[in-house]
Parts: sequence; structure tokens; C-alpha cells
Amino acid sequence: MEAGHVRAVEAKATITEDGRLTVRVPPDIPPGEHRVKVIFEDEPATIGSPLGSDFPLIHVDAWPEDLSLRREDMYDDWGR
Repeated sequence: MEAGHVRAVEAKATITEDGRLTVRVPPDIPPGEHRVKVIFEDEPATIGSPLGSDFPLIHVDAWPEDLSLRREDMYDDWGR
């Protein structure tokens, strides 16, 4: 990694009884000291679960052929 380059890595971590944090990082992160930030979530993280995956899905058909999303068609003469 180049100096000054910032990269976010989401990983599963383990905290041992003596308070040590163990994290497996991607293989392209070179060995040595790195400045890192750790965020503890209230619930255990589920790696691989995309954000918003618990939102309900609503299936809709195709847009109507005559649908116009032009500003002039969506707003009146006063821009409302």
C-alpha cells in the first residue's frame, strides 16, 4: 500500500480473554505497523451481508412507455 493511501477493510475479529484483538486482513496488506480504526457494533457483524438486505423487496413491472421524468412535466410553471 502506498504512503498516504486510505483503505477500508471489513473483517471479522476475535477478542481474546486477555483483551487482544485478532483480525485477518487481505493478503495485499504488507506486514508492519499500520494506523487502524476499530468500530464496535452492538450486534455481532455478519460479514458478507450487504447493507439494507433486511429491507422488504417490492417487485414492479417496467416503467410505463409514456412516463416522462422531464422537469417540465413533473413541475408546474412555478417550479412546484
